[in-house]
Amino acid sequence: MTIRAVVRGVGHYLPDRVVPNSEFESIVETSDEWIRARSGIERRHFAAEGQTTSDLATRAAHAALADAGVAADTVDAIILATSTPDLTFPASATMVQHAIGMTRGFAFDVQAVCAGFVYALANANALIVSGQAERVLVIGAETFSRLMDWTDRSTCVLFGDGAGALLLEAQAGSGTTGDRGILASDLHSDGRFRDLLYVDGGVSTHTTGHLRMQGKEVFRHAVEKLAETAHAALAKAGLTAEDVDWIVPHQANLRIISATAQRMQVPMDRVVVTVQDHGNTSAASIPLALSVGRARGQIKTGDLLVTEAIGGGLAWGSVVLRW
Repeated sequence: MTIRAVVRGVGHYLPDRVVPNSEFESIVETSDEWIRARSGIERRHFAAEGQTTSDLATRAAHAALADAGVAADTVDAIILATSTPDLTFPASATMVQHAIGMTRGFAFDVQAVCAGFVYALANANALIVSGQAERVLVIGAETFSRLMDWTDRSTCVLFGDGAGALLLEAQAGSGTTGDRGILASDLHSDGRFRDLLYVDGGVSTHTTGHLRMQGKEVFRHAVEKLAETAHAALAKAGLTAEDVDWIVPHQANLRIISATAQRMQVPMDRVVVTVQDHGNTSAASIPLALSVGRARGQIKTGDLLVTEAIGGGLAWGSVVLRW
């Protein structure tokens, strides 16, 4: 018998404030046409004043638990992927733990920027397969609007706030590629590329800082590394791109999504795309896309999915799972 980490429930939350591309025209030299052409983004959501990352994460957690029909006090662990925590410490995951009424188990944050949710999934899978947890709530949540330099038109138009969550549960499998659940993962990082995407502040420097990005270089690394990690994870699972029903990529930029799919020789009608509606929500984007894709009727039980992401670090990786 093989233990698999199987998706039991999924949910997401986007803040009420919707910010269309046109709103930036009075802030920086840009236009709706320019933003759409370079990113595919049409709108994004911004958290309200006083609304924190853990607030967004809690909403998504409630949605995933409701979808699964599971009570919070039956969850063993929470892993929250975020680069925009409420406080330096404690972990925002513990704030979600309290907010949903979970008084047992443990909770911690993972910080791998846009690749954070993939890292969190791999960690959750390890906890479940090793027997340390039976149910793990995996959340990606961000308030990236708090990191923007509103004078930099190349970055401020790209990002938004949001949260998504999956509830993973230990279930018995046959040990074959037909099993539901996580089948393989592939993780990487390379600190030599730090200056391509980073925030120029932090606790040790006594500043919050702003997001800085070398867009052309990030694009080049993203397309190459995302395709490579997706193929590597599929190979670990004993599968190929031809077996994939859906690619559910990090929703950073439609051009990156399209170029990666082309490099993997997967048609765009097998790619879940939601970036137009919420922009780049960093660690929240994959669970958001999973939740929306399932709600649209695209993702169905038994479908083979590949999720892949790259972010600051550079950190990148992928997960192969059967829904």
